[in-house]
Amino acid sequence: MKLPVAIIGGGPVGLAAAAQLIDRGEPFVILEAGSQVGASVLEWGHVRMFSPWEYNMDKTAVTLLSKHEWVSPNLNDIPTGKDLVEKYMQPLADIPELALFIHVNSKVISIGKKDIDKMKTKGRDQVPFVIHYEQNGQQQTLEARAVIDASGTWKHPNPVGSGGIFTKGETEASNRITYGIPDVYGKQRDRYAGKKVLVVGSGHSAINTILELNRLKNEEPTTEIVWALRKKSIQETYGGGDADQLPARGALGTSIKNLVENGRLTVYTPVQIQEISNQSGVLVIQGMMNGEPFQLDGVDEIITNTGSRPDTQFLREVRYQVDPAIECVPALADLIDPNIHSCGTVRPHGEAELRQAEKDFYIVGMKSYGRAPTFLLATGYEQVRSVVAALVGDWDAAKRVELHLPETGVCSINNAELALQEESSCCTPTPVKSNSCCEVDPQKESAQETASSCTPQTGKSSNCCG
Repeated sequence: MKLPVAIIGGGPVGLAAAAQLIDRGEPFVILEAGSQVGASVLEWGHVRMFSPWEYNMDKTAVTLLSKHEWVSPNLNDIPTGKDLVEKYMQPLADIPELALFIHVNSKVISIGKKDIDKMKTKGRDQVPFVIHYEQNGQQQTLEARAVIDASGTWKHPNPVGSGGIFTKGETEASNRITYGIPDVYGKQRDRYAGKKVLVVGSGHSAINTILELNRLKNEEPTTEIVWALRKKSIQETYGGGDADQLPARGALGTSIKNLVENGRLTVYTPVQIQEISNQSGVLVIQGMMNGEPFQLDGVDEIITNTGSRPDTQFLREVRYQVDPAIECVPALADLIDPNIHSCGTVRPHGEAELRQAEKDFYIVGMKSYGRAPTFLLATGYEQVRSVVAALVGDWDAAKRVELHLPETGVCSINNAELALQEESSCCTPTPVKSNSCCEVDPQKESAQETASSCTPQTGKSSNCCG
Protein backbone atom coordinates (compact mmCIF):
# COMPACT_ATOMS: atom_id res chain seq x y z
CA MET A 1 0.00 0.00 0.00
CA LYS A 2 1.39 3.37 -1.03
CA LEU A 3 2.04 5.75 1.85
CA PRO A 4 0.25 9.11 1.78
CA VAL A 5 1.66 12.58 1.49
CA ALA A 6 1.15 14.28 4.86
CA ILE A 7 -0.11 17.87 4.69
CA ILE A 8 0.38 19.86 7.90
CA GLY A 9 -2.35 22.49 8.18
CA GLY A 10 -5.92 22.65 6.92
CA GLY A 11 -5.77 26.23 5.71
CA PRO A 12 -6.36 27.35 2.11
CA VAL A 13 -2.88 26.32 0.91
CA GLY A 14 -3.04 22.95 2.67
CA LEU A 15 -6.42 22.24 1.04
CA ALA A 16 -5.01 23.32 -2.33
CA ALA A 17 -2.18 20.81 -1.89
CA ALA A 18 -4.79 18.11 -1.24
CA ALA A 19 -6.69 19.12 -4.39
CA GLN A 20 -3.49 18.83 -6.43
CA LEU A 21 -2.80 15.37 -5.00
CA ILE A 22 -6.35 14.22 -5.76
CA ASP A 23 -5.92 15.44 -9.34
CA ARG A 24 -2.76 13.33 -9.57
CA GLY A 25 -4.36 10.25 -7.98
CA GLU A 26 -2.06 10.39 -4.96
CA PRO A 27 -3.05 9.42 -1.38
CA PHE A 28 -2.79 12.13 1.28
CA VAL A 29 -3.79 13.06 4.80
CA ILE A 30 -4.33 16.54 6.29
CA LEU A 31 -3.50 17.19 9.94
CA GLU A 32 -5.23 20.35 11.21
CA ALA A 33 -4.63 21.55 14.77
CA GLY A 34 -7.93 23.45 14.94
CA SER A 35 -11.44 22.10 15.31
CA GLN A 36 -12.19 22.62 11.61
CA VAL A 37 -10.46 23.57 8.40
CA GLY A 38 -9.67 27.27 8.26
CA ALA A 39 -9.71 27.59 12.05
CA SER A 40 -7.02 30.30 11.97
CA VAL A 41 -8.76 32.14 9.12
CA LEU A 42 -11.93 32.36 11.20
CA GLU A 43 -10.01 34.23 13.88
CA TRP A 44 -9.87 37.13 11.43
CA GLY A 45 -13.13 36.17 9.77
CA HIS A 46 -14.59 39.68 10.13
CA VAL A 47 -11.76 41.20 8.06
CA ARG A 48 -12.32 41.82 4.36
CA MET A 49 -9.45 40.70 2.19
CA PHE A 50 -7.94 43.07 -0.37
CA SER A 51 -7.91 40.58 -3.24
CA PRO A 52 -11.07 39.32 -5.03
CA TRP A 53 -12.19 35.70 -5.17
CA GLU A 54 -10.27 35.27 -8.43
CA TYR A 55 -6.99 35.26 -6.50
CA ASN A 56 -8.23 33.39 -3.43
CA MET A 57 -9.34 30.06 -4.88
CA ASP A 58 -7.10 27.35 -6.29
CA LYS A 59 -8.09 26.41 -9.84
CA THR A 60 -7.75 22.67 -9.32
CA ALA A 61 -9.83 22.91 -6.14
CA VAL A 62 -12.50 24.85 -8.02
CA THR A 63 -12.62 22.10 -10.65
CA LEU A 64 -13.20 19.55 -7.90
CA LEU A 65 -15.91 21.65 -6.28
CA SER A 66 -17.71 22.13 -9.58
CA LYS A 67 -18.46 18.39 -9.62
CA HIS A 68 -20.41 18.61 -6.35
CA GLU A 69 -23.23 21.15 -6.85
CA TRP A 70 -21.11 23.96 -5.49
CA VAL A 71 -22.10 27.51 -6.37
CA SER A 72 -19.07 29.68 -7.10
CA PRO A 73 -19.00 33.18 -5.65
CA ASN A 74 -18.68 36.12 -8.02
CA LEU A 75 -14.99 36.21 -8.92
CA ASN A 76 -14.92 40.02 -8.73
CA ASP A 77 -16.34 40.19 -5.20
CA ILE A 78 -13.95 40.57 -2.28
CA PRO A 79 -14.48 38.02 0.51
CA THR A 80 -14.02 38.31 4.23
CA GLY A 81 -12.09 35.61 6.04
CA LYS A 82 -15.43 34.11 7.11
CA ASP A 83 -16.58 34.07 3.48
CA LEU A 84 -13.39 32.30 2.46
CA VAL A 85 -14.07 29.49 4.92
CA GLU A 86 -17.84 29.16 4.50
CA LYS A 87 -18.11 29.60 0.74
CA TYR A 88 -14.92 27.87 -0.40
CA MET A 89 -12.79 26.05 2.18
CA GLN A 90 -15.49 24.18 4.10
CA PRO A 91 -17.36 23.08 0.96
CA LEU A 92 -14.05 21.83 -0.41
CA ALA A 93 -13.30 19.94 2.81
CA ASP A 94 -16.76 18.38 2.73
CA ILE A 95 -16.49 16.69 -0.67
CA PRO A 96 -15.93 12.93 -0.42
CA GLU A 97 -12.50 13.07 -2.05
CA LEU A 98 -11.21 15.14 0.90
CA ALA A 99 -13.51 14.61 3.85
CA LEU A 100 -12.26 11.16 4.86
CA PHE A 101 -8.64 12.26 4.89
CA ILE A 102 -8.86 15.40 7.04
CA HIS A 103 -8.00 14.97 10.72
CA VAL A 104 -8.97 17.98 12.86
CA ASN A 105 -7.91 18.62 16.46
CA SER A 106 -4.61 17.07 15.38
CA LYS A 107 -1.61 19.07 16.56
CA VAL A 108 1.72 17.90 15.17
CA ILE A 109 4.34 17.32 17.86
CA SER A 110 7.27 16.16 15.75
CA ILE A 111 8.29 15.05 12.27
CA GLY A 112 11.25 12.81 11.57
CA LYS A 113 12.47 9.78 9.66
CA LYS A 114 11.50 6.27 10.71
CA ASP A 115 14.05 4.87 13.19
CA ILE A 116 16.67 7.38 12.01
CA ASP A 117 17.61 10.56 13.86
CA LYS A 118 18.71 13.77 12.21
CA MET A 119 22.40 12.85 12.39
CA LYS A 120 22.22 9.69 10.28
CA THR A 121 22.59 9.98 6.51
CA LYS A 122 22.91 6.42 5.19
CA GLY A 123 19.56 5.08 4.01
CA ARG A 124 17.74 8.25 4.98
CA ASP A 125 15.96 8.74 1.67
CA GLN A 126 14.69 5.15 1.66
CA VAL A 127 12.67 5.31 4.88
CA PRO A 128 9.34 7.11 5.37
CA PHE A 129 8.63 10.16 7.45
CA VAL A 130 7.03 9.58 10.83
CA ILE A 131 4.66 12.26 12.14
CA HIS A 132 3.73 12.27 15.81
CA TYR A 133 0.60 14.25 16.59
CA GLU A 134 -1.85 14.70 19.41
CA GLN A 135 -5.52 14.21 18.59
CA ASN A 136 -8.15 14.84 21.23
CA GLY A 137 -5.62 14.23 24.00
CA GLN A 138 -4.25 11.00 22.50
CA GLN A 139 -0.85 10.69 20.83
CA GLN A 140 -0.99 9.24 17.33
CA THR A 141 1.62 8.24 14.76
CA LEU A 142 1.47 8.48 10.99
CA GLU A 143 3.91 7.35 8.30
CA ALA A 144 4.17 9.35 5.09
CA ARG A 145 6.24 9.26 1.91
CA ALA A 146 6.44 13.07 1.79
CA VAL A 147 5.53 16.05 3.97
CA ILE A 148 4.11 19.42 2.91
CA ASP A 149 4.22 21.84 5.83
CA ALA A 150 1.48 24.42 5.28
CA SER A 151 0.95 25.20 8.96
CA GLY A 152 1.25 28.97 8.53
CA THR A 153 2.36 31.52 11.12
CA TRP A 154 -0.90 32.96 12.52
CA LYS A 155 -0.68 31.20 15.88
CA HIS A 156 2.75 32.70 16.61
CA PRO A 157 2.42 36.50 16.58
CA ASN A 158 5.37 38.78 17.15
CA PRO A 159 5.46 40.66 20.47
CA VAL A 160 4.99 44.36 21.14
CA GLY A 161 8.66 44.73 22.07
CA SER A 162 10.75 46.24 19.30
CA GLY A 163 13.61 43.79 19.89
CA GLY A 164 11.56 40.81 18.73
CA ILE A 165 11.09 39.48 22.25
CA PHE A 166 8.48 40.21 24.89
CA THR A 167 9.34 43.60 26.30
CA LYS A 168 9.48 44.33 30.02
CA GLY A 169 5.97 44.19 31.47
CA GLU A 170 4.36 42.78 28.31
CA THR A 171 3.47 39.43 29.83
CA GLU A 172 2.05 41.08 32.95
CA ALA A 173 -0.14 43.32 30.79
CA SER A 174 -1.34 40.46 28.54
CA ASN A 175 -4.97 40.82 29.62
CA ARG A 176 -5.00 44.24 27.92
CA ILE A 177 -3.06 43.22 24.81
CA THR A 178 -4.59 41.60 21.73
CA TYR A 179 -2.30 39.96 19.18
CA GLY A 180 -4.02 39.92 15.81
CA ILE A 181 -7.06 41.71 14.40
CA PRO A 182 -9.87 41.87 16.97
CA ASP A 183 -13.46 42.48 15.89
CA VAL A 184 -13.46 45.97 17.37
CA TYR A 185 -16.67 47.07 15.65
CA GLY A 186 -18.53 43.81 16.29
CA LYS A 187 -18.09 41.14 18.93
CA GLN A 188 -15.44 43.06 20.89
CA ARG A 189 -17.00 46.49 20.59
CA ASP A 190 -17.50 46.93 24.33
CA ARG A 191 -13.84 46.26 24.99
CA TYR A 192 -12.70 49.21 22.87
CA ALA A 193 -15.56 51.71 22.76
CA GLY A 194 -14.67 54.94 24.54
CA LYS A 195 -11.15 53.69 25.33
CA LYS A 196 -7.68 54.93 24.48
CA VAL A 197 -6.39 52.22 22.16
CA LEU A 198 -2.78 51.88 21.02
CA VAL A 199 -2.24 50.06 17.72
CA VAL A 200 1.31 48.81 17.14
CA GLY A 201 2.42 47.85 13.62
CA SER A 202 2.53 49.25 10.10
CA GLY A 203 1.14 46.65 7.71
CA HIS A 204 -2.27 45.88 6.27
CA SER A 205 -3.42 44.30 9.54
CA ALA A 206 -2.68 47.47 11.51
CA ILE A 207 -4.43 49.59 8.89
CA ASN A 208 -7.50 47.33 8.99
CA THR A 209 -7.57 47.59 12.77
CA ILE A 210 -7.37 51.39 12.70
CA LEU A 211 -10.08 51.70 10.05
CA GLU A 212 -12.42 49.60 12.20
CA LEU A 213 -11.54 51.63 15.29
CA ASN A 214 -12.41 54.74 13.31
CA ARG A 215 -15.85 53.28 12.53
CA LEU A 216 -16.27 52.75 16.24
CA LYS A 217 -15.07 56.29 16.95
CA ASN A 218 -17.76 57.66 14.62
CA GLU A 219 -20.37 56.24 16.99
CA GLU A 220 -18.37 56.51 20.21
CA PRO A 221 -16.49 59.85 19.86
CA THR A 222 -14.55 59.39 23.12
CA THR A 223 -12.66 56.47 21.55
CA GLU A 224 -9.06 57.59 21.12
CA ILE A 225 -6.80 55.97 18.53
CA VAL A 226 -3.02 56.04 18.86
CA TRP A 227 -0.73 54.48 16.25
CA ALA A 228 2.88 53.54 17.00
CA LEU A 229 5.10 52.43 14.11
CA ARG A 230 8.73 51.48 13.72
CA LYS A 231 8.99 52.92 10.20
CA LYS A 232 10.97 56.11 9.70
CA SER A 233 8.10 57.78 7.87
CA ILE A 234 4.32 57.35 7.95
CA GLN A 235 4.30 57.76 4.15
CA GLU A 236 5.89 54.31 3.84
CA THR A 237 2.59 52.73 4.87
CA TYR A 238 0.42 54.33 2.20
CA GLY A 239 1.21 51.88 -0.62
CA GLY A 240 0.36 52.30 -4.29
CA GLY A 241 -3.07 53.90 -3.98
CA ASP A 242 -4.83 54.15 -7.34
CA ALA A 243 -1.85 52.52 -9.08
CA ASP A 244 -2.39 49.24 -7.24
CA GLN A 245 -3.88 46.55 -9.51
CA LEU A 246 -5.84 45.29 -6.49
CA PRO A 247 -8.07 48.34 -5.82
CA ALA A 248 -9.02 47.21 -2.30
CA ARG A 249 -5.35 46.94 -1.35
CA GLY A 250 -4.64 50.38 -2.72
CA ALA A 251 -7.70 51.75 -0.93
CA LEU A 252 -6.29 50.69 2.44
CA GLY A 253 -3.36 53.05 2.04
CA THR A 254 -5.54 55.85 0.72
CA SER A 255 -7.99 55.49 3.60
CA ILE A 256 -5.36 55.50 6.32
CA LYS A 257 -3.68 58.52 4.71
CA ASN A 258 -6.98 60.41 4.88
CA LEU A 259 -7.46 59.55 8.56
CA VAL A 260 -3.95 60.70 9.42
CA GLU A 261 -4.28 63.95 7.49
CA ASN A 262 -7.69 64.66 9.04
CA GLY A 263 -6.39 64.18 12.57
CA ARG A 264 -8.55 61.16 13.39
CA LEU A 265 -5.67 59.52 15.21
CA THR A 266 -2.35 60.33 16.84
CA VAL A 267 0.74 58.89 15.16
CA TYR A 268 4.16 58.27 16.70
CA THR A 269 6.98 57.08 14.45
CA PRO A 270 9.59 55.68 14.56
CA VAL A 271 8.95 54.22 18.03
CA GLN A 272 10.76 51.37 19.78
CA ILE A 273 8.69 50.10 22.72
CA GLN A 274 10.86 48.93 25.60
CA GLU A 275 8.54 48.74 28.60
CA ILE A 276 4.85 48.46 29.48
CA SER A 277 3.67 49.19 33.01
CA ASN A 278 0.34 49.42 34.79
CA GLN A 279 -0.07 52.65 36.71
CA SER A 280 -3.34 53.57 38.43
CA GLY A 281 -5.34 51.18 36.25
CA VAL A 282 -4.00 52.31 32.89
CA LEU A 283 -0.97 51.31 30.83
CA VAL A 284 2.13 53.46 30.43
CA ILE A 285 4.30 52.79 27.37
CA GLN A 286 7.98 53.70 27.43
CA GLY A 287 10.70 53.48 24.83
CA MET A 288 12.55 55.60 22.31
CA MET A 289 11.46 57.78 19.39
CA ASN A 290 13.97 59.35 17.04
CA GLY A 291 16.69 58.68 19.57
CA GLU A 292 14.86 60.45 22.40
CA PRO A 293 13.01 58.96 25.39
CA PHE A 294 9.34 58.31 24.61
CA GLN A 295 6.42 57.87 27.01
CA LEU A 296 2.72 57.39 26.31
CA ASP A 297 0.34 57.55 29.27
CA GLY A 298 -3.25 56.50 29.86
CA VAL A 299 -3.53 53.60 27.43
CA ASP A 300 -6.49 51.29 28.07
CA GLU A 301 -5.86 48.65 25.41
CA ILE A 302 -3.06 47.59 23.04
CA ILE A 303 -3.63 45.88 19.70
CA THR A 304 -0.46 44.39 18.27
CA ASN A 305 -0.18 43.95 14.51
CA THR A 306 3.56 43.39 14.27
CA GLY A 307 3.43 40.26 12.14
CA SER A 308 4.02 36.65 13.02
CA ARG A 309 6.72 34.02 12.82
CA PRO A 310 6.90 30.31 11.91
CA ASP A 311 6.85 27.52 14.46
CA THR A 312 9.78 25.21 13.72
CA GLN A 313 9.93 23.31 17.00
CA PHE A 314 8.29 20.21 15.56
CA LEU A 315 10.82 20.14 12.71
CA ARG A 316 13.89 19.56 14.86
CA GLU A 317 14.47 16.05 13.46
CA VAL A 318 14.05 17.18 9.85
CA ARG A 319 16.94 18.42 7.76
CA TYR A 320 15.65 21.81 6.70
CA GLN A 321 16.99 25.33 6.36
CA VAL A 322 15.58 28.82 6.82
CA ASP A 323 17.10 32.21 6.15
CA PRO A 324 18.82 33.42 9.34
CA ALA A 325 17.14 36.83 9.24
CA ILE A 326 13.67 36.29 7.80
CA GLU A 327 13.18 32.64 8.81
CA CYS A 328 11.82 31.98 5.33
CA VAL A 329 12.81 29.27 2.87
CA PRO A 330 16.37 30.38 1.97
CA ALA A 331 15.85 30.81 -1.79
CA LEU A 332 12.99 33.25 -1.15
CA ALA A 333 14.96 35.60 1.05
CA ASP A 334 16.08 38.04 -1.65
CA LEU A 335 12.57 38.15 -3.08
CA ILE A 336 10.79 39.16 0.13
CA ASP A 337 13.38 40.80 2.39
CA PRO A 338 11.82 44.11 3.52
CA ASN A 339 15.34 45.42 4.21
CA ILE A 340 15.87 45.44 0.44
CA HIS A 341 12.49 46.37 -1.01
CA SER A 342 8.85 46.81 -0.12
CA CYS A 343 7.05 45.18 -3.03
CA GLY A 344 3.66 43.79 -2.09
CA THR A 345 3.87 40.92 -4.55
CA VAL A 346 6.62 38.39 -5.18
CA ARG A 347 7.64 36.67 -8.41
CA PRO A 348 5.86 33.30 -8.65
CA HIS A 349 8.08 30.41 -7.70
CA GLY A 350 7.84 26.68 -7.15
CA GLU A 351 9.50 23.44 -6.16
CA ALA A 352 13.02 24.47 -7.14
CA GLU A 353 13.03 27.41 -4.72
CA LEU A 354 11.22 25.49 -1.97
CA ARG A 355 13.38 22.35 -2.09
CA GLN A 356 15.02 21.38 1.21
CA ALA A 357 17.96 19.15 2.13
CA GLU A 358 15.45 16.56 3.34
CA LYS A 359 14.13 14.83 0.23
CA ASP A 360 10.37 15.22 -0.27
CA PHE A 361 9.94 17.72 2.55
CA TYR A 362 8.60 21.17 1.69
CA ILE A 363 7.57 24.29 3.61
CA VAL A 364 4.88 26.16 1.68
CA GLY A 365 2.37 28.97 2.07
CA MET A 366 2.76 31.75 4.60
CA LYS A 367 5.26 29.68 6.57
CA SER A 368 7.60 29.61 3.58
CA TYR A 369 7.79 33.41 3.88
CA GLY A 370 8.92 33.24 7.51
CA ARG A 371 8.46 36.65 9.11
CA ALA A 372 7.94 38.51 5.82
CA PRO A 373 4.49 40.08 5.31
CA THR A 374 4.05 39.96 1.53
CA PHE A 375 2.27 36.63 1.03
CA LEU A 376 -0.72 36.22 -1.32
CA LEU A 377 -2.83 33.04 -1.43
CA ALA A 378 -2.38 32.76 -5.18
CA THR A 379 1.36 32.45 -4.61
CA GLY A 380 0.79 29.56 -2.21
CA TYR A 381 -1.46 27.80 -4.69
CA GLU A 382 1.26 28.02 -7.33
CA GLN A 383 3.78 26.66 -4.83
CA VAL A 384 1.80 23.51 -4.09
CA ARG A 385 0.93 22.92 -7.75
CA SER A 386 4.64 22.85 -8.53
CA VAL A 387 5.57 20.80 -5.44
CA VAL A 388 2.97 18.11 -6.11
CA ALA A 389 4.05 17.91 -9.73
CA ALA A 390 7.60 17.24 -8.52
CA LEU A 391 6.44 14.61 -6.01
CA VAL A 392 4.84 12.60 -8.84
CA GLY A 393 7.85 13.06 -11.13
CA ASP A 394 6.27 15.54 -13.57
CA TRP A 395 9.29 17.82 -13.71
CA ASP A 396 8.12 19.79 -16.75
CA ALA A 397 5.02 20.89 -14.83
CA ALA A 398 7.07 21.50 -11.69
CA LYS A 399 9.34 23.94 -13.52
CA ARG A 400 6.56 25.87 -15.25
CA VAL A 401 5.23 29.10 -13.81
CA GLU A 402 1.46 29.26 -14.26
CA LEU A 403 0.62 32.44 -12.38
CA HIS A 404 0.52 36.16 -13.00
CA LEU A 405 0.13 38.37 -9.94
CA PRO A 406 -1.24 41.92 -9.81
CA GLU A 407 1.24 44.72 -9.18
CA THR A 408 1.10 46.88 -6.05
CA GLY A 409 1.85 50.08 -7.89
CA VAL A 410 4.69 50.82 -5.49
CA CYS A 411 8.10 49.45 -4.75
CA SER A 412 11.05 50.98 -2.96
CA ILE A 413 14.64 49.87 -2.73
CA ASN A 414 16.81 50.39 0.31
CA ASN A 415 19.54 52.99 -0.20
CA ALA A 416 22.15 50.36 0.53
CA GLU A 417 20.91 48.47 -2.52
CA LEU A 418 20.61 51.49 -4.79
CA ALA A 419 23.70 50.48 -6.71
CA LEU A 420 21.94 47.27 -7.76
CA GLN A 421 18.85 49.06 -9.05
CA GLU A 422 19.81 48.98 -12.71
CA GLU A 423 20.51 45.25 -12.54
CA SER A 424 17.62 44.04 -10.39
CA SER A 425 14.95 46.72 -10.13
CA CYS A 426 11.75 44.99 -9.09
CA CYS A 427 9.30 47.45 -10.48
CA THR A 428 10.78 49.33 -13.44
CA PRO A 429 10.26 47.57 -16.77
CA THR A 430 13.81 47.56 -18.10
CA PRO A 431 15.45 45.19 -20.58
CA VAL A 432 16.34 41.97 -18.78
CA LYS A 433 20.05 41.16 -18.86
CA SER A 434 21.62 37.80 -18.15
CA ASN A 435 22.73 38.91 -14.70
CA SER A 436 19.45 40.55 -13.71
CA CYS A 437 16.14 39.00 -12.72
CA CYS A 438 15.55 36.05 -15.03
CA GLU A 439 16.34 35.33 -18.64
CA VAL A 440 13.15 36.02 -20.56
CA ASP A 441 12.12 33.55 -23.23
CA PRO A 442 11.00 35.68 -26.19
CA GLN A 443 8.32 33.08 -26.95
CA LYS A 444 6.72 33.69 -23.54
CA GLU A 445 4.43 36.63 -22.90
CA SER A 446 6.30 37.87 -19.85
CA ALA A 447 8.99 37.11 -17.34
CA GLN A 448 6.23 35.68 -15.14
CA GLU A 449 6.07 32.66 -17.46
CA THR A 450 9.80 32.01 -17.32
CA ALA A 451 10.89 28.84 -15.53
CA SER A 452 10.68 29.39 -11.79
CA SER A 453 14.08 27.87 -11.14
CA CYS A 454 16.06 30.60 -12.89
CA THR A 455 18.44 32.70 -10.82
CA PRO A 456 20.80 35.57 -11.62
CA GLN A 457 24.34 34.72 -12.65
CA THR A 458 25.54 36.44 -9.52
CA GLY A 459 24.28 33.42 -7.58
CA LYS A 460 21.63 35.39 -5.69
CA SER A 461 17.91 34.96 -6.10
CA SER A 462 16.07 37.53 -8.16
CA ASN A 463 14.72 40.63 -6.48
CA CYS A 464 11.77 40.89 -8.91
CA CYS A 465 8.48 41.46 -7.19
CA GLY A 466 5.96 41.01 -9.96
